[in-house]
Amino acid sequence: MKVAVTGATGFVGERLVERLQEANHQILALVRSPDKAAKLFPQHKFPNVEVVGYQPQTSGAWQKALSGCDGVVNLAGEPLVGDRWTPARKKEIINSRAVGTQKLIEGIAAAEQKPSVLVNASAIGYYGTSETAVFDESSPSGNDFLADVCQAWEKAAQSTADTGSRLVIFRIGVVLGMGGALAKMLPPFQMFAGGPIGTGNQWFSWIHRDDLVNLILDALTDSNKSGVYNATAPNPVRMNELCQVMGKVLNRPSWLPVPDFALELLLGEAAQLVLEGQNVQPQKTQAAGFQYKYDTIDAALEQILT
Repeated sequence: MKVAVTGATGFVGERLVERLQEANHQILALVRSPDKAAKLFPQHKFPNVEVVGYQPQTSGAWQKALSGCDGVVNLAGEPLVGDRWTPARKKEIINSRAVGTQKLIEGIAAAEQKPSVLVNASAIGYYGTSETAVFDESSPSGNDFLADVCQAWEKAAQSTADTGSRLVIFRIGVVLGMGGALAKMLPPFQMFAGGPIGTGNQWFSWIHRDDLVNLILDALTDSNKSGVYNATAPNPVRMNELCQVMGKVLNRPSWLPVPDFALELLLGEAAQLVLEGQNVQPQKTQAAGFQYKYDTIDAALEQILT
């Protein structure tokens, strides 16, 4: 199988490329920084990886490289955390996903040998936030900025239907692994100053990185899978519980909360990513028979942190 991967140098993409290489598949890594990709995927370890530089929001020769691929995995998008959500930054966040996806599908449509499947990322931000509601794949969208981003992202992906390729969309929760969001939460615990963020009552819907990669691999090969699936573990937790388990696994206290105003001063509107949450259930994912390796937060953090 030959698979094109956008976002190949990201937290999830890097692990996906590793797994595809281990299974001896051919990988087309579409990246903005070929130098970074070359360091991550040296030829002596990744002989099956072909690196192609591209500008995600611009048509170009890179689109021709999609011809002959069996599948495409679209993980690209500007980071949500790092810069305050100014109007200009919000536009960048949306366009990196919606326009980037449109250009990818433009390439698929023009391919002489079209990929049979597009696996496209989305996020559980689609549902909005709530401390009381439970969301599954049939739940309506929310009405905040992140919900708008996900709706635009998924709408762009839906045009895959015009190419004849099968479409699978994963609404992804917080991805846990050594790196990513967890890496930002660890330092306070390591300095014996860890604790819940905000009230601690907000829901934290998560998935282990290896389970997410397994979901993507299943979607590439199982022709019965199509439509939207929640890529979350079946047991979301409150922020308080997450921090208690982290403290237990690290043998560190978990008592010093991070107040709301501190994050809001630092991140502005982007603070909602950690101060608000949602209880997302992978109903359709489980009904399809997916078997999680890490279905509880205890099992996930034990594997990652020890």
